[in-house]
This record gives sequence, structure tokens and C-alpha cells, in this order.
Amino acid sequence: MRSYDLVCFDMDGVLTSLRSSWYWINQCLGIDNEPTYQAYIKGEINQQEFMRRDIAQWEQARPGIKIFDIVRFFQDMPLIGGIQETVACLRDNNIRCVIVSGGIDLAARMIAEEFGFDDYAADEICSSSDGTLTGEGRVNVDLRDKGINVRQYIKKYGTTKERTVSIGNSYTDVPMFRNAGMSIAFNPTDDLTTEAATHTVRSENIADILDLIVPQESCPPSSKTNPS
Repeated sequence: MRSYDLVCFDMDGVLTSLRSSWYWINQCLGIDNEPTYQAYIKGEINQQEFMRRDIAQWEQARPGIKIFDIVRFFQDMPLIGGIQETVACLRDNNIRCVIVSGGIDLAARMIAEEFGFDDYAADEICSSSDGTLTGEGRVNVDLRDKGINVRQYIKKYGTTKERTVSIGNSYTDVPMFRNAGMSIAFNPTDDLTTEAATHTVRSENIADILDLIVPQESCPPSSKTNPS
């Protein structure tokens, strides 16, 4: 009998090999947003303003940029290895898989649809009906408490904290850990994340988490590949 019903994955740094999906767009456009990032880390600006400043830089770097351009950038976004087999194994064991990320919803949706996640929550880039960016973003995942989204998914799928797993790589994922019966720090970027997690996994393949969640014999033999 399975021990868990739900696994909540962070996206950036867990399902991708990127610091963040916002950072990826900046890279694609040749933008250095380090000053904005540092302002956010220091608490000088909030999450909403962080998004607003990034989007403003995109519009300056490429006047007339549209939402479709952002989607095209994500088609080349580097992903971690093993996502397909991980989701397939979990779902074969009747375990729901969701993404909870402060990254961009377009990237989360792409990954969710490609690999068969049950749902995703991420921040939105606002655009008009013709795809033109409005300059604003919508916060759907509060980086101060990603546990809110975990609790929402626990309720949605009719399970409990004890039967939920959360997987993340940074201090913003610690609230997810607190709302799960088991937590996994996957390639953690700071000591706080490692200390808060039940387990730590360092790997280039996300499938290495499976042994912690499901019995080894319940998934087909792995043919692990390197990240694309």
C-alpha cells in the first residue's frame, strides 16, 4: 500500500537546471537583472515589483515583445533529466504530481503538459488579447509562503499533510516542507533548505527521488539519461 498521495515539486532548480525561469528570459534577451534580484533579496522591493521590473527590462530590450515570444524562449529551456520516468512512476502508483513555483506559469504549464503533471501553480505574465505584455505580473505563488499552495492541493486532492511530499531546492521552499509529511531538498542551494528537509538528494536526475517515495519494485527499471 502506498504511503503518499501527492507530490509537490518546485520548478526552478528542481525540474529545470536554472536558477529561475525569470532568469532564463533575461538570459535570452541579454539582460542583467542582478540589481533587481538583490533589491528583492534585501527586502527593498516586493515580489510584485520584482516581476514588474523584469518585464520592463524585457520591453526595453525587445520593443513590442509579446507573450508568444516568451513561450518560444521556454521551448529551449534546459530541464533536469528523468522527469518523464518520475511522473510516470508516481502516477502508476496513483500519486498525484503538481508544480508549485514562483517561476513563470508559461514554463510550468509547458512542463506540466509535456510530462503529465496533474496541476501547476506559478506566477503569471499579464498580456492583452493580442499577446502584448501589459507590463504587470500576477502573483499566484507567494514566495514568503509556498505552503499556502501545498495546502490548497492537499484539499483539492482529498489527502493529508502526512501523505504529501514536497520537493524543493531553496529557502523559499521551506514552507512547502512544513506542510508535507516528507520533504526532499533536491540539489539544495543553501544550508537552511538542507536542514529543513527530511532527506537531501544531489543528482542530475530527478528520478533519484523515487526510492524515497515508492517501493523500488513498483516502478519499471530506470533508463536514466542526462539532462537535455
